[in-house]
Amino acid sequence: MHVVDYIVFLIYFVIVAGYGLWIYNRKKKANEDSKDYFLAEGSLTWWAIGASLIASNISAEQFIGMSGSGFKMGLAIASYEWMAAATLIIVAVFFMPVYLKNKIYTMPQFLQQRYNGTVAMIMAVFWLLLYVVVNLTSILYLGALAISSISGNDLTLCMYGLAIFAVVITLGGMKVIGYTDIIQVFFLILGGLVTTYLALNLVSEKFGTTGVFNGFNLMMSHAGDHFHMILKRDNPSYLDLPGLTVLIGGLWIANLNYWGCNQYITQRALGADLPTARSGILFASFLKLLMPVIVVIPGIAAYVLHQQGSFSTELLQNGEVNPDKAYPLLLNLLPIGLKGLAFAALTAAVVASLAGKANSIATIFTLDIYKKKLNPEANEQRIVTVGKITVVVAMLIAIIIAPLMGIDKKGGFQYIQEYTGFVSPGIFAMFIMGFFWKKTTSNAALFATVGGFVFSLFLKFLPTHADLSGLANIGFAKATDAGVFEIPFLDRMGIVFGLCVIGMVIISFIDNARGVKPNGLEVDTSLFRVSNTFLVGSVIVLGILAALYTVFW
Repeated sequence: MHVVDYIVFLIYFVIVAGYGLWIYNRKKKANEDSKDYFLAEGSLTWWAIGASLIASNISAEQFIGMSGSGFKMGLAIASYEWMAAATLIIVAVFFMPVYLKNKIYTMPQFLQQRYNGTVAMIMAVFWLLLYVVVNLTSILYLGALAISSISGNDLTLCMYGLAIFAVVITLGGMKVIGYTDIIQVFFLILGGLVTTYLALNLVSEKFGTTGVFNGFNLMMSHAGDHFHMILKRDNPSYLDLPGLTVLIGGLWIANLNYWGCNQYITQRALGADLPTARSGILFASFLKLLMPVIVVIPGIAAYVLHQQGSFSTELLQNGEVNPDKAYPLLLNLLPIGLKGLAFAALTAAVVASLAGKANSIATIFTLDIYKKKLNPEANEQRIVTVGKITVVVAMLIAIIIAPLMGIDKKGGFQYIQEYTGFVSPGIFAMFIMGFFWKKTTSNAALFATVGGFVFSLFLKFLPTHADLSGLANIGFAKATDAGVFEIPFLDRMGIVFGLCVIGMVIISFIDNARGVKPNGLEVDTSLFRVSNTFLVGSVIVLGILAALYTVFW
């Protein structure tokens, strides 16, 4: 990077840090009130909520991993982003009214109110371990790896820099995170669009023309197989995205669990009133439509350039093409100044995700473990202090263990999706049944939590002990390069979810017959009605999605 690039990055850093400090000093209540500190109760506007949702969601695994998947399989990977746009509408209409009506501020709190303290504590500890050991660590390490490859700075130095930047923002509380995320999203989108523009121009120039539209048309003509949203069974990437499953199967479970039952995400809207929360989520849905343009199209462009002779050696790792190197290679081709902007965009994505994750870790530990079990008499100021200490400790743990985890960035996005899928079906079954079926008992919830994980492991390793070739005839299995018939992980999630729901119904009926009375939530169906503005916005989003899937089927 040139000195001009560092100046551009410094401008970004000063704007974010200065704005965050101004927001923090504007309202000192965040130092004393735990709900204000962790949730920014009543303080975030709809546009701040929407921007924060996207900033927390988009990180290195999207910029690097999803772009790499675009290089490998094409536009089909965009289903994670475009189906998320539809998922967010469902969450806004059906999930948020239940949370807000019952004054739920954390996911373990929901489990305690709906089931019991045992289920809540088990999941609180589980989420803490997952967020610290897996999510926070991978975001920090993958982010530092990407930034190190672009800037040329030492990996460890990049890790410390990202961690310190994120801690400074997080210590200001959710209000600072929410409002600085607006700036983060601005840089994220601007820098991302600049990279996409460059990538499309490079394709044009490779074929002796100019212009981004020419570049896009050339990509479609020279990589037509990379512009299919629904993959056929003979596609090499079918195991990752099995055909219609993205529209009617397991991808819904992955998305609904992530966007509707995840403290890290829902926390942005839990401190707002229902109209504000819904408007913010709808705004995030619109932004989601734009994400594949930023993170997938550059990957496909890199694929076309590679097919035409570019990046012949730069993409190699241990003698094989590593798709996850595509995005950093494109960034290194940016002119002076714009590289600094793209560098700021990637940093913004990583820092916003780190801050959001650290705040969620602090919220769960402080409100669901410390306040309930360790020090029930703690006052508001003490709770906030413990939350801030938790942020620092969690980040230190991530820094220490990240280099020891053997995190491999190759195929990073798909890897993260698959292994999150081991627990998603059971957790989502526990939530969705708890929402909408009052007879669901705590024993049924425990079954879903443990059983979902066990079922996932069973189906994952079943192909090594049984011949599943018969399932291939009905589209539920595909042969790997080794000749073993595997169930695609998204289909596996759908099957496990179905088994969990069936098991929960059976156990709940048995418990009901024994006189067990579950703790049903208060569900006011009138709250499912939406405003005309929200309805129009939702129809526009769904119409755009229908058009995209029709054009790129």
